[in-house]
Amino acid sequence: MAITIKDIAKIAGVNYSTVSRSLNDSPLVAQPTKDRIKKIAEELGFEFNANARSLTTSKTGTIGIIYPENFDEFGIHLYYSSLHHQLRKSLEKLDLDLIVAFPKNRITKENNVKKLITKQKVDGLIIAQSDLDQETLRFIAKAKVPFVFFHHPVDTKFEDVDAVYTDHFQGGYLATKHLIEQGHQRIICMTAGDELEFQLRTGGYRAALDDHGLVFKDDLIIEGRPYFELAKELIIEKFEVVRSADAIFAQNDLLAWGVIEALKEKNIKVPQDIAVVGYDDIELSTYITPRITTIRQPREEIAALTCERLYELLSSKNTDRKRKKKTELPPSLIIRESCGSRI
Repeated sequence: MAITIKDIAKIAGVNYSTVSRSLNDSPLVAQPTKDRIKKIAEELGFEFNANARSLTTSKTGTIGIIYPENFDEFGIHLYYSSLHHQLRKSLEKLDLDLIVAFPKNRITKENNVKKLITKQKVDGLIIAQSDLDQETLRFIAKAKVPFVFFHHPVDTKFEDVDAVYTDHFQGGYLATKHLIEQGHQRIICMTAGDELEFQLRTGGYRAALDDHGLVFKDDLIIEGRPYFELAKELIIEKFEVVRSADAIFAQNDLLAWGVIEALKEKNIKVPQDIAVVGYDDIELSTYITPRITTIRQPREEIAALTCERLYELLSSKNTDRKRKKKTELPPSLIIRESCGSRI
């Protein structure tokens, strides 16, 4: 005769629901009780049917990760692949599967977020993009599907949401402060776009100049996008400004790479003639010559805290979900070879 949950409950001296919750690893049951019940189930050869659990609880055990539409572009993919590795690792520790999706189907233009929810494919969502249209956000809220914004700081219109991200203002400040402390005064800031995270990095750059008695100059801002080739083109286009500078703060590592390669072609040495600091600390930064000094985003911690927060939302009552939580993590400066001292 097959062992049932009721059999385990009788042996353990608990009720049916306690056994069910323990086998579902519910936070509502004390860990020692869960461990004891799981041990009894194992000794009796009880096989927990995950598919049956899904049917009775309407839970899939699967999380949807929504990446931006430009995920496939070389530079974007290079950074997100590292983030994805950390997310997968964190979700697997929680015994959760994942589905990767993008905001829209490129062929049908169908809203993939709505599709995942309507077809009940996911229990929750991790949104790894800086923006989301209000209609989709309202749809998610109406469906009562827990979600957490991941990696990107959220726009002010998304005040009442859960989010985990880096303090990019502090990152821009750290990069610029380091260059100033090395004796550099005429520092170019090459932006990586107009998204909020890059605006914050520029804000940190300006604040560091101000705190150290240096005047902000518009001509030292070079408007760019996070692409290697574009950085090279901008260095050539703005060469008169570049050659008068002491240092360049590039707002991502691909830009920094492009800057270094363009300067080499112009016979300008890094860091002897111009120092360069990047941002993100992608793996590529350690293979470029000279190796790039950069601002490291705490990817492992961001991924872990995002998954933990989503798990909390999945495990809590609906009333508990109303208390939104934003977590801003500090970046760190990684010093390598690309930023020489002038002191």
